[in-house]
Parts: sequence; structure tokens; C-alpha cells
Amino acid sequence: MPLPCRGWTLALLTLLVGFLIFADISEIEEESGSSGGRGTIRSAVNSLHSKSNRAEVVINDSSSPAVVDRSNESIKHNIKPASSKWRHNQTLSLKIRKQILKFLDAEKDISVLKGTLKPGDIIHYVFDRDSTMNVSQNLYELLPRTSPLKGKQFPSCAIVGNSGVLLSSGCGPEIDAHSFVIRCNLAPVQEYSQDVGMKTDLVTMNPSVIQRAFEDLVNETWREKLLQRLHSLNGSILWIPAFMAKGGKERVEWVNELILKHHINVRTAYPSLRLLHAVRGYWLTNKVHIKRPTTGLLMYTLATRFCNQIYLYGFWPFPLDQNQNPVKYHYYDSLRVRLHLAGQPAHHAPGVQSLKDAAPARSLEADCGGV
Repeated sequence: MPLPCRGWTLALLTLLVGFLIFADISEIEEESGSSGGRGTIRSAVNSLHSKSNRAEVVINDSSSPAVVDRSNESIKHNIKPASSKWRHNQTLSLKIRKQILKFLDAEKDISVLKGTLKPGDIIHYVFDRDSTMNVSQNLYELLPRTSPLKGKQFPSCAIVGNSGVLLSSGCGPEIDAHSFVIRCNLAPVQEYSQDVGMKTDLVTMNPSVIQRAFEDLVNETWREKLLQRLHSLNGSILWIPAFMAKGGKERVEWVNELILKHHINVRTAYPSLRLLHAVRGYWLTNKVHIKRPTTGLLMYTLATRFCNQIYLYGFWPFPLDQNQNPVKYHYYDSLRVRLHLAGQPAHHAPGVQSLKDAAPARSLEADCGGV
């Protein structure tokens, strides 16, 4: 028997948030602990669709969760709708979009604008209210005058996580076929283009990335590596959460200085002070109890405003892939997923168990196919 509308809403949101929370890390400075691994050959939730500003959630006619499995044949013809066994529930998905819009204005909240701040202004960090920062001249210079996505609407969007399961997936061409591609934390793409694609329209950069991926710019070699990565963005939106937590101000300043000094062609964006609380508030109304929304969850929630169809790649909360092979934490390094289904830390158990209950292992499989 089909679930009632409310039941479908909660089931879909539980599955989606499970992927984004437990398959992503909230990599804000001074965040403790981990939230499991990221990735899948493709996280198979083909979640929000819309036409004429109407969101459509893909709902299966059966009782299995909303999971899309693309064959090689479908890849040859670029982006294809879900197979005929799926139907679009326009009423339910419009309800979800309307609920999100009650909590945030994504077009405005994606970045603080230049007219709202001036150099020297004092800002209290979102998660460390007792700590403050001053708006520097460099940061002020890089604030956009208008929203970088003002008036934009895209037919299909890809949100790409960084899991090692993307390796050997061949997802790159499919990812690049989307009209707007969102990536996380300046992950490298050129060396892995066959699996993760090259196209980048928006990329996030938590300040801690400068320490982890670029050794805090300890010497000229690392500065040059960061410069090369920034130059490769070539007009993309660089989304920097500068006001979230103490500890990252110096790193944000390093990046701002490099962008200005070397005239790097990027469109910088610094999320509004209310964004994280607004996103958290929305998910709390759906019984998703999160302290800090992860990068993936933030990007998904924002994307519901700009994207007619949203596809997730590289999000997976488990330490093994569908063939029981170990999953690398990121596709570009040698770390392993630290989350284990048996004997996992207590704070992981509820979300992972929800995923296990909602989506048996077979139903979570999805493959971009060889290209």
C-alpha cells in the first residue's frame, strides 16, 4: 500500500538527509569528530524536479526508496528522466519547496552583499557568538554587489561529494552534462576527470581546507598549488563560509589576498549570517536533529531554489561499496571511511539505522556505467 503523503515526505527526507549528513563532514573550524564517509558511485537519490517553478519529487510506485539506476544506454544520450517506473509527485515536491522557502531566501542567503557591510564592521561568529571578527578591506572588496545566482534557474544540477567510491565509476561525462555543477571544498578534478568530471559552476571552500589540502601555505610550493586550483575555477562561484566559526579568519584572508593580488577570475560569495540557522530550522521541522548542517546538506537545500532537477554524486555513508570493497574517504587521498555499521559510535547509530531500514543494500546501488 502506498504511504500517505506525510509518510512519504518523512521517508524521502530521512533518506536524503541520511546521505548528506552521514556521507559528508561539517568541515568548519573547531568542529570535532567525523560524520562518516562520503561517496558512492553515484548517490542514487534523484530528488527534486521542477518545471515552471514547481518542484517535483520523484516517488517510486512501489514501496522502495527514491533511487535511480542509470544504464550505459542512458548515458549515451546524456541526461535522461528517471525510468517509467518512477512518477513525479508534483504536489508533494511543491510542498517541500514551499516549506524550505519559508525558512530562507536562497538567492539572498547564498552571500552577504557589499551594501550590507563595510570595512571595520564587527561580526559575531555564527557558532561562536562570544568571538568576533572585523570585516577586512580585502573581504569587503570581494563581497558581491548582487547575488551571484540572482534570477538564475537551471534545468539540472549535480552536487558532487568527494568519496573514493567515485573512482573507476566513469561518472565524469554524466556530471559534466548537467547545466550547473556544485563541488565541495576545492577538491581536485583534473586528475580524476573521467570519474568526477571537470565542470565547476560553484565550489565551496571551508577555511580548514587551506590547512588540510594546502599545508597552511607554509611555503611557495603550496601557495602555487592553491593558486593553480583557484585559477582553474575560471569564473566559477567560490563559496567561502567566513563567518561561521572562529579559527578560520587568517586562512580566509590568505585566500582573499591571493585572489586580489593575482586577479583570479572567480566570483566570491560569503554565506549570510542566518543561513545555517535557517537551514537547520527547516530540517528540524522534519525531525532531523542536526547541530550544524554539513556542506552537502547546505548545498542541497540552497539548490532547491535554483535547480529544476537535482542529482547527487559522491555521497555514501558506509565504509564499503556495493561490492564490499573498502571505500576511500576522499577520491583524492588515501584516508579510509571511519564509520562502521557494526559497533559504530553512538552518535552515528540512529541515522545509519534509518538508512538501513529505509533502503536495503540492493536498492542503494547506482552506477553511471562505463563511458
